[in-house]
Amino acid sequence: MNQVFQLGHKAFVTPAGFAVTPRNFRIGTFVSFRAMKPKRHLASSSKPASSFNNMEDEKDIGVESDEAGIQSVKDNPERIEVMTVQELRTILRSIGVPAKGSKRDLVSALKVYVEKKMEVGSSHVEIEEVSSISAESVSVKRKANTKSISGERKAKKFSHEEHAQEIYSVPEVSALQESKRRAKKSPIGDETGEVDAKASVKTDKISVTLPTVQSEPWTMLAHKKPQKGWIAYNPRTMRPPPLAEGTKSVKLLSWNVNGLRALLKLEGFSVLQLAQRENFDVLCLQETKLQEKDVESIKQCLLDGYENSFWTCSASKLGYSGTAIISRIKPLSVTYGLGISDHDSEGRLVTAEFDSFFLLSCYVPNSGDGLRRLSYRIREWDPSLSSYVKELEKKKPVILTGDLNCAHQEIDIYNPAGNRRSAGFTDEERQSFGANFLSKGFVDTFRAQHPGVVGYTYWGYRHGGRKTNRGWRLDYFLVSESLADKFHDSYILPDVTGSDHSPIGLILKL
Repeated sequence: MNQVFQLGHKAFVTPAGFAVTPRNFRIGTFVSFRAMKPKRHLASSSKPASSFNNMEDEKDIGVESDEAGIQSVKDNPERIEVMTVQELRTILRSIGVPAKGSKRDLVSALKVYVEKKMEVGSSHVEIEEVSSISAESVSVKRKANTKSISGERKAKKFSHEEHAQEIYSVPEVSALQESKRRAKKSPIGDETGEVDAKASVKTDKISVTLPTVQSEPWTMLAHKKPQKGWIAYNPRTMRPPPLAEGTKSVKLLSWNVNGLRALLKLEGFSVLQLAQRENFDVLCLQETKLQEKDVESIKQCLLDGYENSFWTCSASKLGYSGTAIISRIKPLSVTYGLGISDHDSEGRLVTAEFDSFFLLSCYVPNSGDGLRRLSYRIREWDPSLSSYVKELEKKKPVILTGDLNCAHQEIDIYNPAGNRRSAGFTDEERQSFGANFLSKGFVDTFRAQHPGVVGYTYWGYRHGGRKTNRGWRLDYFLVSESLADKFHDSYILPDVTGSDHSPIGLILKL
């Protein structure tokens, strides 16, 4: 396909089965880029220990001893939901699966084990020369007959290795904990890997049987106050089939990159991988954090097919904010800002006019620590932006996309009660979002397509929210009401990392 630019991309995962819209495109000239294979191995020990010799036998005996209990829940999976915490812990311990956490964690662990037993049995994992084992999390190199997967629970971010083994996180392996107590401690030898550890032990090569763990945290319903009928967003199953061949359409992507230069420096997969998978026509960026002097060098990284790029940078605070539109379709016109000097010094808006719509890449001001900019946000910025888009709408429909810095409803944030006075979820911001945009005829495309679906687009780095899917939905495609019946798919790409936001997409029939 036509390419965008050489963006190094860390931990880019492409789950099998993602709905992809096949389109005809031309492969342009590649600018060389490195698909670096990161060194992520397990720390090795130079002195073997023999205290794990019978671990596999003990685990197998445990599984056999509770075969009747497992069979009963296999025959009636609904029974898992009504089991008591004690019953859940008893059966999990009997099969060698960790039995810690809330009832929801226990139910989830047992369901995963039962589903795996029903399909292909337990995954066989070989742990080689482990010298650091955590009482809560141990990373192992997985050798399986099926395709390798990447797990995330109390594990560090690992880069995807093309068509090869991946680092796999196994939480609280009880058999390993028992062996840890019997083994001698040893220093970490040559670093052939990475383990999140609280205690060090020496081991020989050992084999254990483990259930598969959740490798796509966004598919788990994570919410402090889930309502009846809510489900987690799963792009593998919720994206519609491709449009019929010959249907005229445009595919738009939007992404808060949280610093474009930092993203460019990340080793691993390029955003080219994303472009090849999604084959978008237009890419909108927010929070590029570029200065005017950086723009020309960034443009030199643009590859064939996306020569049309338009950038605006913050002049009042260097290395701050910034938005852009990169397109393989040449727009009819481009404007920057709202045309109001009080709002246009931070590079927060680019507008491109196309044949059948206006497209706005927007980064709405955050209300900030202590809500110091809340008044500016709701009394000045939001009304001004609303008036601007309504004026454009007199000419043709409008698509407003980007980081709009508001989780509009409780379904859009993991912990609504705990964030009532947090920037992005105050009552004032939510009311302003509704009054200035939704009440004036703009449609939240993701919520219109997925009314009871919990899907987040932002996870804070501070608390590792992406690993547990404790996030916010701050990124949107809002469209004029006249386009509401023309969008085919409004979606999130939660598997794409490299920023604290994930990209979002919109497929629009023309």
